[in-house]
Amino acid sequence: MTSAELHDGNTIDVHVQGTGPAILLPVNPIPVEGEKADSLRKWGVDPALGRTLIDGLSDAFTVIAADYEGHVLAHPKPDTLTPDAIAADLLAVADAAGAGRFAYYGYSWLALAGLQLAVRTGRLTALAMGGFPPLGGPYADMLVVTRATHAMAGRPSSGGEWDGDWDSVGVGLSEAQTRQFVTLYEALRGFDDTRAEVTVPRLCFAGSADTIAYGERWGNTVVDIAGAFAREDLAGAGWEVAVLDGLDHTGAMQPGAVLPVLRPWLDRVSG
Repeated sequence: MTSAELHDGNTIDVHVQGTGPAILLPVNPIPVEGEKADSLRKWGVDPALGRTLIDGLSDAFTVIAADYEGHVLAHPKPDTLTPDAIAADLLAVADAAGAGRFAYYGYSWLALAGLQLAVRTGRLTALAMGGFPPLGGPYADMLVVTRATHAMAGRPSSGGEWDGDWDSVGVGLSEAQTRQFVTLYEALRGFDDTRAEVTVPRLCFAGSADTIAYGERWGNTVVDIAGAFAREDLAGAGWEVAVLDGLDHTGAMQPGAVLPVLRPWLDRVSG
């Protein structure tokens, strides 16, 4: 175990496992236990999600894992969680692991983070995005959702575990925790993903049922991830595309859905 210093001076633990081409995963390498694990299971989330992904890749890859989402929730960055800062943080994680070049896989807003990393560095060897489209991303809709969530911050939560779907947990996050995501999506208002130049091998996938309809408190906003994956120009832009039948946003992030798509693709593009 090593650690990396991030843009705000806080440090994050970095776990390295396996041998072979490097891949960076922003996941928690330590399985969740106890009551929190029971809560995760109720919401269809594998408490050992990160560990399962690591173990499913580390026989052929050097897996670099750091729980970036857990870190920003524990150490909020309300004014500085910008695309530039996120890219710098992910590069710091790779540096701490001694990886000059590496592939990257992220899900939901961490997939968005991978795209922002890809347009800022030449160090990526491959990019895999799950649960967030590389073209036609819902940036404006997510700004509406995160602003509304920020306005409600600190009120009692519905008791769920946040998986990128803000409606699934109520508004139990703090003002600082929610404002950092407003900062992120405000910084992305001028981002045109159709002009993003990504030339490394690239994979994107999502569940066919990944459409999140937020309630009145969120302005009845609909974030249609699955709809964006119906774009015919994704493959034309060089993306390998997989749509996972019947799965919603949470279902498509579970290791049993991810590894059968991600592992064979990594084997092919890393050979």
